Amino acid sequence: MVRTYLLLAWTWLRASAQYRAQFAMMILGSLAVNVLDVTAILLIFQHTETLAGFGLAEVMFLYGTTELAFAVSDMLFGNVTRLSEQIRTGGFDTMLIRPAGAFVQMAVDRFGVQRLGRVTQAIVVLAIALPQLDVPWSRAWMIPLMILCGIVIFTSIFTLGGALQFLLTDAPEVANAFTYGGSALTQYPLSVYGAELVRGVTFVVPLAFVNWQPALFVLDREDPFGLPHWLRFASPLAAVAIAAVAALAWRTGVRRYRSTGS
Repeated sequence: MVRTYLLLAWTWLRASAQYRAQFAMMILGSLAVNVLDVTAILLIFQHTETLAGFGLAEVMFLYGTTELAFAVSDMLFGNVTRLSEQIRTGGFDTMLIRPAGAFVQMAVDRFGVQRLGRVTQAIVVLAIALPQLDVPWSRAWMIPLMILCGIVIFTSIFTLGGALQFLLTDAPEVANAFTYGGSALTQYPLSVYGAELVRGVTFVVPLAFVNWQPALFVLDREDPFGLPHWLRFASPLAAVAIAAVAALAWRTGVRRYRSTGS
């Protein structure tokens, strides 16, 4: 599966690289748009020293971790949410009769290499924020783990959004509310939101495990909502759980799918 994905992605990459100027402009455009998010955070801190008890470097850390996880997931698997378009045009029927798996083909279709701008920005933000935080190695080990789990969680939500389109062909907006909306939500400390919302993104849609809960451990912070301490280490469990649900939903959708020509 991985080899097939890489071959298809390389094909799309070579096709995109045929138009080098346009290719570069897409990456730079993506980078420029996302710079606005960082600018918004900087503007907030022009008027206050903390945001819900978190300093600028800490908020930038939260922003960088969620953006990196989301950007990698979106680049590699975000096209799954275009399933309804493929169903309407009959493209998904073609994918089903090919030897490669339908999920891999959907994920790599129109491979979003232009999203590298967003990935680059997130890495730069983390590179600036982390030295200011001076995180000890006894806690720093959590950082790559939380980013990896974040990628799995966002990918699972993308997959669930795609699977929903087997039933509702006009459902991309619903998927975007939980993917792009989830990324925007977790860019800031969850302590700026209400307790009910935080419980919802902890125990229903596990967005809190993308960065909030593990970040409390990394930053050596108490949970302002009084949730159990062990949740800070539960990102792998949350990632595995939602990935299992997403895989089941996708397989069920494929099994029950009826061709547009049937």
